[in-house]
Amino acid sequence: MKFIVERTNLLKSLAHVQSIVERRQTIPLLANVLMETSSEGGKSSLVMRATDNEIEISENIDVQILEEGKITVSAHLLYDIVKKLPEGAQVELSVDGETSQMQVVSGKSRFSLPTLPAEGFPLMTPEESAKVFTLTTAELQGMIDRTQFAVSYEETRYNLNGIYFHEAVKEGKDALLKAVATDGHRLACVEMSLPKGAQGMSGIIVPRKTIAEINKLAGEMMQDIQVSISPNQIRFALGNAVLASRLIDGTYPDYERVIPADNDKVLEVDAAELTRVVDRVAVVSEKTRAVKLQLKRGAVKVFASNTDEGSAEDEIEASYQCEPLEIGFNYRYMLDILAQIKSGKARFTLLDSASPALVQDVEDLSALYVLMPMRV
Repeated sequence: MKFIVERTNLLKSLAHVQSIVERRQTIPLLANVLMETSSEGGKSSLVMRATDNEIEISENIDVQILEEGKITVSAHLLYDIVKKLPEGAQVELSVDGETSQMQVVSGKSRFSLPTLPAEGFPLMTPEESAKVFTLTTAELQGMIDRTQFAVSYEETRYNLNGIYFHEAVKEGKDALLKAVATDGHRLACVEMSLPKGAQGMSGIIVPRKTIAEINKLAGEMMQDIQVSISPNQIRFALGNAVLASRLIDGTYPDYERVIPADNDKVLEVDAAELTRVVDRVAVVSEKTRAVKLQLKRGAVKVFASNTDEGSAEDEIEASYQCEPLEIGFNYRYMLDILAQIKSGKARFTLLDSASPALVQDVEDLSALYVLMPMRV
């Protein structure tokens, strides 16, 4: 195999494929990227693939092929080398038939890298797609950005280790596509109009690593994304890249049961101002992570205390016209939710000190957040 490629194009694609490769591997092939030249349709291109056995990414770029072939080489090592080559450089990659070493040559720079045969590289077998639809970059990233912070990292609760996408149909209303994430302490739920082609889709749980990778790809490529869903896999196609992933095999809990419906006390407050106050007061509660909100007419007071680190309090103006209420929260969870309020004003709907709070952006009701209380 031998080909010439422009450094910038190679680096960009290598950055995408090496991202899913774990640096510590017990299976040598999984540390490598599969590189295969192709001249189909009269177009010379290089196809690169990488996998961790749960996610697979492939991307093709234009190259000048001097000799056809395929091989695997360390994904991170090749990426690190190409990253340090001068911008605008031409890079020649070839494989020595006798030593099986990959030669990387650019100007006077020369590298010789060990390789492994392409045979046996673990490729994910595509499944026939049951549903295919298209999302814009803004739509996909909007759903991910507003939910992924609530995904659980507890491996024992594997069915919460991803975002749950599903169709929601209510009588007399247009069908919706919903994305939900929860770790048991907070819940995020975002909705949008159901895309054409997604009607009748089953609920799926997309792993958090897959979510992070497709969000990163979407942000770089800024192209519409074709989503294909099969019983055990999801595929995202955008530009010259395809990201495929296994789905989490599990049942997502009935999250609607924890969304409060009877909360009758409403607090509206500037989200940025409350964020600053909570962050400031929480300096003395790093160990417990607890802050207490004291709600009274026209204001909210924030308290934090710790026997080892002292106490703190602060107060800001707020819109609240109900009976006084005190409620405690994990301040980090609260700050994560406040960070999602883009219009400036957050609405907290509460019942009592022992019941979950419902939080929404006053000007964007397409997302809702549930925050469990904390005994303070």
